[in-house]
Amino acid sequence: MHDDRHAVEERIAKFIAERLRPALYGDRVPLEVAAWHIPGEPVPVADALRAEYRPFVTGDSWGGPWSTTWFRATATVPERWAGRRVEALFDLGFDLSRGPGGQAEGLVHDADGIPLQGLHPRNRSVPLSLRAVGGERVCLLVEAAANPPIVGSAGIGTHYGHRLTAGEEDLYRLRRADLVIREEDVWQLLHDMEVLDELMRELPLGLPRRHEILRALQRAVDSVPPRRVAAGAAAARAILRPVLERRAHDSAHTIAAVGHAHIDSAWLWPLRETVRKCARTFSTMASLAEEYPELVFACSSALSYAWMRDHQPYVFERIKKAVADGNWAPVGGMWVEADGNLPGGEALARQLVHGRRFFSQELGVETDGVWLPDSFGCTAAYPQLAALAGARWFLTQKLSWNETNKPPHHTFWWEGIDGTRIFTHFPPVDTYNATLSGAELAHAVATYAEKGAGTRSLAPFGFGDGGGGPTREMLEKARRLADLEGSPRVSVQSPSDFFREAREEYPDAPVWRGELYLETHRGTYTSQARTKRGNRRSEALLREAELWAATAAVRTGEPYPYETLDALWKQVLLHQFHDILPGTSISWVHQQAEQTYRAIHRGLERIVARAAGTPDATEPLAVLNAAPHARREVVRLDTPPAAGGPVQKLSDGRYAVLAQAPALGAAVLGTGIADRAPVTARPADTGGYVLHNGALTVHIDRDGLVRSAYDHDRGREAIAPGGAGNLLQLHPDDPVRWSAWNLDAQYRNVHRDLDTATAVRLDDEGPLLACVRVERTTGRSVVVQRLSLAAGSRILEVDTDIDWREEDTVLKAAWPLDVHAERVASEIQFGHVERPTHENTSWDAARFEAWAHRWIHIGEHGWGAALLTDSTYGHDVSRLTREDGGTTTTLRLTLLRGSHSPDPHADRGRHRFRYALYPGADIGDAVAGGYAFSLPLRPAAPRLAGPPLVAVGDPGVVVEAVKLADDRSGDVVVRLYESRGGRARTTLAAGFAVGRVQVTDLLENPTAELTCAQGVLALTLRPFQILTLRLARGAS
Repeated sequence: MHDDRHAVEERIAKFIAERLRPALYGDRVPLEVAAWHIPGEPVPVADALRAEYRPFVTGDSWGGPWSTTWFRATATVPERWAGRRVEALFDLGFDLSRGPGGQAEGLVHDADGIPLQGLHPRNRSVPLSLRAVGGERVCLLVEAAANPPIVGSAGIGTHYGHRLTAGEEDLYRLRRADLVIREEDVWQLLHDMEVLDELMRELPLGLPRRHEILRALQRAVDSVPPRRVAAGAAAARAILRPVLERRAHDSAHTIAAVGHAHIDSAWLWPLRETVRKCARTFSTMASLAEEYPELVFACSSALSYAWMRDHQPYVFERIKKAVADGNWAPVGGMWVEADGNLPGGEALARQLVHGRRFFSQELGVETDGVWLPDSFGCTAAYPQLAALAGARWFLTQKLSWNETNKPPHHTFWWEGIDGTRIFTHFPPVDTYNATLSGAELAHAVATYAEKGAGTRSLAPFGFGDGGGGPTREMLEKARRLADLEGSPRVSVQSPSDFFREAREEYPDAPVWRGELYLETHRGTYTSQARTKRGNRRSEALLREAELWAATAAVRTGEPYPYETLDALWKQVLLHQFHDILPGTSISWVHQQAEQTYRAIHRGLERIVARAAGTPDATEPLAVLNAAPHARREVVRLDTPPAAGGPVQKLSDGRYAVLAQAPALGAAVLGTGIADRAPVTARPADTGGYVLHNGALTVHIDRDGLVRSAYDHDRGREAIAPGGAGNLLQLHPDDPVRWSAWNLDAQYRNVHRDLDTATAVRLDDEGPLLACVRVERTTGRSVVVQRLSLAAGSRILEVDTDIDWREEDTVLKAAWPLDVHAERVASEIQFGHVERPTHENTSWDAARFEAWAHRWIHIGEHGWGAALLTDSTYGHDVSRLTREDGGTTTTLRLTLLRGSHSPDPHADRGRHRFRYALYPGADIGDAVAGGYAFSLPLRPAAPRLAGPPLVAVGDPGVVVEAVKLADDRSGDVVVRLYESRGGRARTTLAAGFAVGRVQVTDLLENPTAELTCAQGVLALTLRPFQILTLRLARGAS
């Protein structure tokens, strides 16, 4: 036989595209359309039902950016359509060349305003009747959202990113609004042919099955009259039936097809639009489940459900029914799909608490896994946190975006820093928006790393981000692919069923230890610094608010603000979504986030003030220490204290005093303070200034660079020979793609040092605080830094105020340290990880930018140093050789970027952040210093002075949270962890009468009982173990 394969394949494709698809809908009746335009914010459907509509002609334009147009569409079903399937077909002006979620969308309602289904670029038809009577009157209301088409231009700055800059010109034209009948034989033949055609093209050329399919398709095409496709469709199906009935091989891979519609809580649209995206997609899924009862739709983010409960109660009721019927699988157990790196430890715990609790209370579902397909890497703290929240499995997809190394496993046990393991899957289909195409399924089988050991993988299928989720077309494919020769078996099922079967099949899966580092999107550790600072400050204030509110409740009977704290926590958790906190959303999102953070901070400050009291001139001043370690340090006050030891008036008008306070407690100012050696400041012989306090001597040169930081306790110089600490460096930063997301390795090839100051002066010269002010300019940017050393302190603090005007530029602060370090320790949630300082392997080299929370530490035997930060995350580490042998290590904090997309003005403007050098620090010092640096001592009234609610005997065991129990029993809940990476035996002493003591999970459900002797607990913790205790209050 001659090889005419290419010609036949082209003919098949042409037939499907040009004959079969156009014949899908037969007779049509135009809908009569009227419109009501809303230029501002969306309005409820009740307003649309009352509105006055004006006639609208198909083909006319509608929708300025971010506006809404309500269309009323009416028609009568023709009598001749009796017994036929009738659908409404709309084209709002969709562009199939763009992403399905980044353009116009609609929500169709019936005449009473009940939402029926969403309209999306690839889901335009709305079933109205499976068997029409004929003569029915149809009236539909379509809420059409004119979301600007900016997804496809995610690499280009856009003016559409805020309603104030987006303009008013209409973006779309209503191309179609018809009643149609669907030709059922054509519908079925279309999917028969598409499934076989896609399968055929993925089979090897030498396989007989491929040619069998080719010739069957050829005969089917030959059998259909070109002008009478509907009439010939049934006969063509009969030709294909034998080919479709061949069963899959016994050894065929099994793909668990899980319906999915990944909807970003915000990204290239504002939060308010996500509420509407959810309503559209969720309505579509509820309707689809009624038509295709095999559908299992997995949906995460408890917040999305809460939005439906609060804004779309009818949709929420449909969701609850679908859940009860087994068609809907709430997954993830988190409030939102949070970023996997930057949220603090307690915040990640609360993500799981609030998510799981919502699903349990509102839907009656106990979620059993963590679902994070799109987060930009996952912290090594996750396995333990997930397990403590009741999760038995973990899913992520984003690792398929790695730019350097391919992850070695698709199914594995993931081991966290404490040794907890969780069964984990990374789907080899390499997308969380699969369509179940032949190419996708073949790719999943070909790349599956566990061949010979496991036989199944998961494929999340459906259009995301407002694209409408799974479609009828996808489910038709799944039906045909359930057991088809040459294809993997496709089984539509829930994630829980997949993980149960996969674990039973492959219990000895390999182990991956440590973080799931994503080898791309490294710029997200730094982009949109104000958003990141707002988050970090919120986390610190939440800790303070809960601690002091609990202390006041126990000590004074002050009512505990349950509702307020719950609401504020949920606001913070929302903004930890993986496109908000990482800084990768449009300007509207980030400007709104900054406003929200300010409101959060005000609310939390009110809680603290109510609990602790406002200082009064008639009573002594106290200081509150929310950090988990006792402190004795210099504190800055707005007004001079009435008493309490030496006072220094500072150049900014404030006053410096010595203060001390117990861990998690309060003390009256001046009590128990022993004078410290004063700090002095003098001009240096070579220019600049020398600061000295007996513990450290710091030389700041005439250009404001740190030339020496000498640790007198150990007799060690911290700064590398010839180096300059706090050297600001600028690099070009224009990645190949994804401007806000990526920091490409080549940025390191070029840099410019800001090594010249415009002014260096001594602002404060002791005895409690010495401060050198340094001013620099670059381009239109102005940097003002205050380098300060306090009496008795081993920490050199750098307070930075910058007006940043650079574009496509990254700003680093370099600290070359005289330490020979093989690894760098970086704080993560509830512990730390160690990463190499070298680039021996491609895995090492790919970590050229990493993240940390409050501190990073390097050390050699007997000595080390740490950098502390109050709001930055990104950093890099490199090594240089010394002239006399050995190596030094340079730590560089990544301070700011100037990306251009999706926000063309990201990070421009005013910023304030602090960081510090801590010479001589070990890991324990870094932990304590990091907490103290983020939780300044707080002046307050003396009402909470006295023993803290809880005190831990081992400083390596850190109390992360103190609060009252969420069930409002009045029990005190304490969460603590081992922070240094070693086993710990310690005690926890309660500062109140204690009754029953229980160990709990993260949701405060008891798991064990503990014995408490006279208010003291004996505890043993493994390295990095998290322990949550519930202390019932006894009779005092």
